[in-house]
Amino acid sequence: MKLVLASTSPYRKQLLDRLQLPYETDSPDIDETPLANESIQDMVTRLAEAKARKVMDTHPDSLIIGSDQSAVLDGEPLTKPGNYETAFQQLRAASGKRIVFQTGLCLLNSATGKSQTICVPYTVVFKALSDDQIRNYLLKEEPYNCAGSFKSEGLGIALFDHFEGDDPNALIGLPLIRLIEMLNKEGMSPL
Repeated sequence: MKLVLASTSPYRKQLLDRLQLPYETDSPDIDETPLANESIQDMVTRLAEAKARKVMDTHPDSLIIGSDQSAVLDGEPLTKPGNYETAFQQLRAASGKRIVFQTGLCLLNSATGKSQTICVPYTVVFKALSDDQIRNYLLKEEPYNCAGSFKSEGLGIALFDHFEGDDPNALIGLPLIRLIEMLNKEGMSPL
């Protein structure tokens, strides 16, 4: 079976490359609007599966990976900031607090239509940050297309006190430990 990543995220591609399995990518164009009264966990798992199913028809006999992520601070979802001002406000609000990243993961077997889905949480605990530290970070890294306004795989690591969770890859958007378990159940292993 072919392996397909239903994403154009360069971060997810970099993570999947680590498994050294051949794969293709496809762009799932779906409506990502949250449903009324939908929990963040339910939303990310629903969207991960919707992304995989969106490309299913063009990839028969494939294992399709869908993933979606949302960051939560004080019970409210964080978006990709898009600009300096929004990023500054997000990091100021996160200073000294916890952000929980909820990453939905789906592995869909397009031959059978059966899927495995899970939500993998990962928590980032921020140091108390001064406005100067936030400003300097944003000017150096410009993480405006990243939920929560930081890149943990880059200089963003300087913002954190510690991490909490089972799979640090979930923070970047593709929980590889859980994905390997799912692939093994489908008879595909990177080893």
